[in-house]
Amino acid sequence: MPYADLVFSGGRVFTADTVRSTASAVAVKDGRIVAVGHEDVRELIGAHTDIVNLAGRLLVPGFQDAHVHPVWGGLDLLRCNLAEGSGRTEYRTLIAEHMQANPDAEWLLGGGWNMSVFPGGTPLASDLDDIVADRPAFLTNRDGHGAWVNSLALQLAGIDKHTPDPADGRIERLADGTPSGTLHEGAMTLVNRLLPPVGEAGMRDALLTGQRYLHANGITAWQDAIVGSYGDADDPAPAYLAAARSGELTARVVGALWWDRSRGLEQIDELVAKRAAAHFGRFAATSVKVMQDGVAENFTASMLEPYSDGHGHPSDNSGISFVPPEILNEAVPLLDELGFQLHFHAIGDRAVRECLDAVSEAVERNGQSDNRHHIAHLQVVHPDDIPRFRALGVVANMQALWATLEPQMVELTLPFLGPVRSAWQYPFGDLLRSGAVLAAGSDWSVSTPNPLAAIHTAVNRHAAPGYEEGDYEAFLPEQAIDLGSALTAYTAGSAWVNHLEKESGTIEVGKFADLTVLSRDPFAGPPEEIGLATVEQTFVEGERVFHH
Repeated sequence: MPYADLVFSGGRVFTADTVRSTASAVAVKDGRIVAVGHEDVRELIGAHTDIVNLAGRLLVPGFQDAHVHPVWGGLDLLRCNLAEGSGRTEYRTLIAEHMQANPDAEWLLGGGWNMSVFPGGTPLASDLDDIVADRPAFLTNRDGHGAWVNSLALQLAGIDKHTPDPADGRIERLADGTPSGTLHEGAMTLVNRLLPPVGEAGMRDALLTGQRYLHANGITAWQDAIVGSYGDADDPAPAYLAAARSGELTARVVGALWWDRSRGLEQIDELVAKRAAAHFGRFAATSVKVMQDGVAENFTASMLEPYSDGHGHPSDNSGISFVPPEILNEAVPLLDELGFQLHFHAIGDRAVRECLDAVSEAVERNGQSDNRHHIAHLQVVHPDDIPRFRALGVVANMQALWATLEPQMVELTLPFLGPVRSAWQYPFGDLLRSGAVLAAGSDWSVSTPNPLAAIHTAVNRHAAPGYEEGDYEAFLPEQAIDLGSALTAYTAGSAWVNHLEKESGTIEVGKFADLTVLSRDPFAGPPEEIGLATVEQTFVEGERVFHH
């Protein structure tokens, strides 16, 4: 065998293969793994071999994020990024600094604000008016399901006390009915339809910015959870295709084409055409994203029983199912028959059940497929639905970072779910024990794309060091999963979802050398220190795309 181009040695290798075998050395030639072993790999070291001394650190397969928005995350980094702040005063400072640095911008655009900072999770237009008076402002919150706007934006959009709430959203109002400055879900479109287009160059910059950031977090592949126009950004598909053709796209990307919930089955032919067009090199839009409900914090997550009013009494609101079940049960079998993967957003227990029911209808009509449908988020899952994931072959796509106690959970969620449903949240342990396949993602820019912070939370059910928002105990610790399962979900599990498992996701001979070097071996220390590990180097096909 010829000498290797690259050899990793002197540490532990987490292969993520079927038996989670371990090794201490890996050799790479022409972008692929040619040997996984121990001292025997030294025979492949030649005069020109690049040697990475792990020095007791851990080598893992490149992380794969199964639910992320890199282009929009890149835009957030380029715009007014409130995720860097932690309170109203810091938000105002960041906004003022951004305004000063961008005096000619037509709009103030950005996002990343935390709902728990504001009473009831709803900021006011008046909070913006005194610092952004000369232009309209549109700032999405960190989960992308709400927007903070100023009075000028409301005025330009023609939103006043007489404007009705859209069917898929809500306008927050003052006591007299005047819009207060927060728009939920579909109500955001009343303003964002007025936003200036980002443009081809802007979307390219956003994609490459997002890609750099994800590589710095050890991520080598992902599924973009919305490919289409949504929120305050353009469709990212053209940017992906351009980057794939120019060679600037270094990651492997599956795109989830946006299901327009304002339309019905007539859009399926368009999705087929978009799939055919959006495929080049490392990018392929082979999935369809269905956002079945909203989020619990603004009471738009779809629940089987009504929300509590916060005092233990049932309200008259059980959330919103964005796609009526009768349409979902027709669309999913048709899309499944056409070979599409379904990528569902489901937060509430009713939404989860509706998605499972739709897949069940597809299985009944078409038989079991290899499309690998998956449901993301899974905040509240009724116990009766846990075994259905395995039975239907539906992957549980977990955003584990959220499975922790923090102010948004304590103040804006638990009181309105009540104790019974609160105990059904993020049941990753039950799903794993039931035999469900676990994949993992971040939903960045909703939350950090750092896989190690998410893995720490999955194992400890407590925020990773540096991510704590208050002194809280572990959240439903019986739903914790072990470190090996969490790492496998973020590598082999997500590769399975992305149909990339034949080429990546594990460290095995013949696969692409998509690899990540961690700063320490989290298996060697207590679980409470998992989140202290960081990413030092990231490789795609043996090429270094990040070095700390």
